[in-house]
Amino acid sequence: MARMTAARAAVEILKREGVTHAFGVPGAAINPFYAALQASGGISHTLARHVEGASHMAEGYTRTHPGNIGVCVGTSGPAGTDMITGLYSATGDSIPILCITGQAPTAVIHKEDFQAVDIASIARPVTKMAVTVLEAAQVPGVLQQAFHLMRSGRPGPVLVDLPVDVQQTEIEFDPETYEPLPVYRPAATRAQIEKALAMLNASHRPLIVAGGGIINADAAELLVEFAELTGIPVVPTLMGWGALPDDHELNAGMVGLQTSHRYGNATFLESDFVLGIGNRWANRHTGRLDVYTAGRTFVHVDIEPTQIGRIFAPDYGIASDAKAALELFVTVARELRDTGGLPDRSDWAAATQERRARLQRRTHFDDIPIKPQRVYEEMNKAFGPETRYVTTIGLSQIAGAQMLHVYRPRHWINCGQAGPLGWTIPAALGVAVADPEASVVALSGDYDFQFMIEELAVGAQHCIPYVHVLVNNSYLGLIRQAQRAFDIDFQVNLEFENLNSPELGAYGVDHVKVAEGLGCRAIRVTDPAELATAFEQAKKLAAEHRVPVVVEAILERITNISMSTTNDIGNVVEFEDIATEPGHAPTSIRPLKV
Repeated sequence: MARMTAARAAVEILKREGVTHAFGVPGAAINPFYAALQASGGISHTLARHVEGASHMAEGYTRTHPGNIGVCVGTSGPAGTDMITGLYSATGDSIPILCITGQAPTAVIHKEDFQAVDIASIARPVTKMAVTVLEAAQVPGVLQQAFHLMRSGRPGPVLVDLPVDVQQTEIEFDPETYEPLPVYRPAATRAQIEKALAMLNASHRPLIVAGGGIINADAAELLVEFAELTGIPVVPTLMGWGALPDDHELNAGMVGLQTSHRYGNATFLESDFVLGIGNRWANRHTGRLDVYTAGRTFVHVDIEPTQIGRIFAPDYGIASDAKAALELFVTVARELRDTGGLPDRSDWAAATQERRARLQRRTHFDDIPIKPQRVYEEMNKAFGPETRYVTTIGLSQIAGAQMLHVYRPRHWINCGQAGPLGWTIPAALGVAVADPEASVVALSGDYDFQFMIEELAVGAQHCIPYVHVLVNNSYLGLIRQAQRAFDIDFQVNLEFENLNSPELGAYGVDHVKVAEGLGCRAIRVTDPAELATAFEQAKKLAAEHRVPVVVEAILERITNISMSTTNDIGNVVEFEDIATEPGHAPTSIRPLKV
């Protein structure tokens, strides 16, 4: 039997579990692991500038390809606490990442030793497992269990905390015979699917709500096949966006209080049956439950049994992995089609597209300062279907989800449940590492951009190119808009006269200088007519210099983006003029019908 340190055994297990890349920041208590990482080879590493940034890089890495598990590594104490936000983000969105932390020696963990903190207890509420390994011989088993848990059932993150003496202790371990544990995912039965389809067939205006579980299960093709077999329109959630191409004739648009389409909400309110697959009925999707559920029958399919009935009681629930369920849905639907057992849904599907052509928002404005809607219109022109968009939260993300177009799964990579500011830059770097040939485009407001701006230097150091669209109104725009309900505009304005950049006026931070100081390239745009040229130049600069390129659009200070102010999807306020002629929405999927 081979003898090696527990740290070396940990690295060997990572490789045999399919890990090829890690993100992190070394420190005294995790240095034995880093020594093993270097000695073993086979796992590349990106040095982050902030340990929270490393956790978000791991998230972006996981979300890019089916089967990926991002790994983030940090030392003891504040490294682990810094990564809690990443773990919370990952658990909220069902994303498997592995966080490995160093720890003080076992003998002094509870003696207030330097940077000794009970990180396992802190992390437990936001992970599937969080454990401090006190016996070196347990390291292989704990990591084997970690990967099993991350992949089984509802995916999610795990934290493994390794005291420095445990890492250095030699153990007996044979990496050649190591095998990952079988993955467990619940699967629907044929009887359950037949019952669900019978309920669906009894309806007149059914919809499929496609959640992020379909993306996680790599089941988008099955979703499309099932929708086409049955002729049922599909509403993607924000996390499921891309499961069905935006230009598909059965795409009914998104529904919700914020990241929704006018036609999507209108169609949903006309429906009488909803089949939710891999979704969690998030509150910003549903709004008021009495409005959302009234007059509709619901079937809910989710991999996590306790998710069924958590928000509201469906008429029928199925605990199943989305892929396993959709395989059976397709099989049974084919049989029904072949025997004439599927109703004709063509009139209902056509009605959804009729709404799509009539109920649109205006994007074309020539105003200076720039209206944000115009930025997304130009992004639609500049960035094609292969683009992987990355964003987190704020008016920039809400408007982007209302106006951009996504055509493929894993091409809208959005932090949904947690929504931490600062997520976008490191997540985009993780995506670009996972898919080096991809067109990666990040989207941020100025405050999100400033939260972890130092991570741009990671892109410069490690030659990780992507384009970052920064919409700058020098405001906490979403919070300012929410404060309207309280008749205040308090502690949300970021403007100041920058004595080093007087040409900015009241816009304060000179993002171009900061980005260039961190080794990147940046372009500032003040005229909407220059956006197209700037985006093309940014793509060329990213390809030439292999660094992140920032395109900063100077926006009007105040824009209110469409959303409900009453928590009611039937009462979304359109603060701007809606589209009334084709030139108002030139990049809409369907030509405007007036």
